[in-house]
Amino acid sequence: MRKLKDKMKGPLLCFVGPPGVGKTSLGKSIARALGRKFVRLSLGGVKDEAEIRGHRRTYVGSMPGRIVQGIHQAGSNNPVFMMDEVDKIGADYRGDPSSALLEVLDPEQNNSFRDHYLGVPFDLSNTMFICTANLTDSIQAAFLDRMELIRLAGYTEDEKIEIAKRHIVPKQLEEHGITPEHLLLTDNALRVMINSYTREAGLRNLEREIASIARKVARKVAEGQTATVKITPASLPRFLGAPKILPDEILKKDAVGIAMGLAWTATGGDVMFIEATAMKGKGRLMLTGSLGDVMKESAQAALSYARTRARQFGIKEEFFATHDVHVHVPEGAIPKDGPSAGITIATAMLSVFTNRPVRRAVAMTGEITLRGNVLPIGGLKEKILAARRAGLTIILCPKLNKKELDEIAPQLKRGLDIHLVDEVEDVLRLALIPPLEPRVVDEAGPPKVFPPKPRAKPATV
Repeated sequence: MRKLKDKMKGPLLCFVGPPGVGKTSLGKSIARALGRKFVRLSLGGVKDEAEIRGHRRTYVGSMPGRIVQGIHQAGSNNPVFMMDEVDKIGADYRGDPSSALLEVLDPEQNNSFRDHYLGVPFDLSNTMFICTANLTDSIQAAFLDRMELIRLAGYTEDEKIEIAKRHIVPKQLEEHGITPEHLLLTDNALRVMINSYTREAGLRNLEREIASIARKVARKVAEGQTATVKITPASLPRFLGAPKILPDEILKKDAVGIAMGLAWTATGGDVMFIEATAMKGKGRLMLTGSLGDVMKESAQAALSYARTRARQFGIKEEFFATHDVHVHVPEGAIPKDGPSAGITIATAMLSVFTNRPVRRAVAMTGEITLRGNVLPIGGLKEKILAARRAGLTIILCPKLNKKELDEIAPQLKRGLDIHLVDEVEDVLRLALIPPLEPRVVDEAGPPKVFPPKPRAKPATV
């Protein structure tokens, strides 16, 4: 578009994604492709509006705003201007910088941007602005409305290996003064480093681990060793120590009351176990595991759904009045929130109420309503990557997420059995298996399980 028309009001791009996925590098690549100067402005922690608009010249130590300073630094009126970390702008009594940026970033207004220090209109319409952010929750609504969001997900394992071979390893070899004749990293070693020594959506920690190996090899070279050091999975602990990350493991067998959910975090996807149990009590619901308000409400909705469908699932209504329900999400020190664990909590609860085990290879994500509908969720690609990393084969996700599922590369879905579900009943049909033992419902309410018949003792001779 820039080639076809020199003067145009281009869209304001905002790259949103976890740390270390290359948002700033992408801005540099755009500037290089357009043949323009590149200016980077970090907005993290900026809380004074004068940082954007400049100070009036009557103040001691007054200076132009960071925008005009960046244009002056570039020495060009049409640079690619990258504003990093726009989601971390502060605000206090001196003003709100994100409100001051509204004029800067609006293509209809920024042709006459007035800096307080300059005191004359300045044309910013030729400048291409690009913003980066990790999350959009903290960005002001009017500010967010001016930007076109481009979401950058984390890298897959194969992508990380390829990036490491092409870029990270040569860069670290050069920085440490060694050559490929001194250090050889095998693909299997890189794979183990990615899975057992780092857990991230980007590549920063992987680069640190490779740099750590390069330093140790550089020392050997400085001591006079000339043989090539070949790094294999077996030799990694000698250079990096014991693995830092325990792999996500699925359950050893199908179990009652344990369902596996998929979570999205700022550093990518993760697998999350949800446990439920019932005990004699007065019908209370106990929630533990450092859960946020939204997740607690999902548990309440899941219990209400189970109570309204009690007859359909063969549960005595008195059961809920005479039993307490406890839902726990392990790794209690880590705060958890969000609605996407709704169907996972419902599955764990109904597994306990009906004594039906949950299939151990099934992972699920989706929000639940009181009527039992499954609503769409976010971060589907990261969640599928987490399920693949944990060795899961069956994934249940909302039917309304079909559009996002179609956009995911086919190689990521290869070997996975992904089911689109619309109702909680579809989830239970796929996730629960029949009871292991016959059960009866007593008039008192709680289900009783027949004990196995004792074996006859062998006759003593």
